[in-house]
Parts: sequence; structure tokens; C-alpha cells
Amino acid sequence: MTVYIAWTSADLQQFDSLRDLVGPWREVSVAAAELAFVDSDEALSQVYHSLKWALPEGVALVVAPVADLPKTKGLPPGTTSWLRARLR
Repeated sequence: MTVYIAWTSADLQQFDSLRDLVGPWREVSVAAAELAFVDSDEALSQVYHSLKWALPEGVALVVAPVADLPKTKGLPPGTTSWLRARLR
């Protein structure tokens, strides 16, 4: 399993079903309007392209694997626990 961080210029909070979006992942945790963490067994390219196709055309998107538990501040309750459960 790999946790990916995804940043986009789209407002992810407008997608009520993003967490349930069918893709090559187990779960998506929206941490902020433009930031999400993705739990997947698939390669970076597969996760990136699935998110790209799910978002509106023309929005910016960056996806990268998360190697270690990041330092965080101001994210929704449970985000750090979600990450800790997957990265330790």
C-alpha cells in the first residue's frame, strides 16, 4: 500500500462523492479544499490518471507518494490518525 498526496486547483470539497469515487484506491481522505490523501496499492501513474479523469478539465493536479508521516497543522480532525494508520 502507498499513500499519495494529491493537490489540485479544483475544490475537492465540492465533490460529495469523491471519497466513494471508483478508482485504483482503497480510500480518499479530503484534507482541505485543494488537498487529498489517497490510499492505494496501484502505481503513481494509475492514481494520477484516475484523479485527472475524475476532475474537471483544465484544473491543475500534482500527485506524489508520501514516504513518511508529514508534519501537519490545521487539517480536519482525524486526518493525522488516518495518515498514521497507513504510514507506520
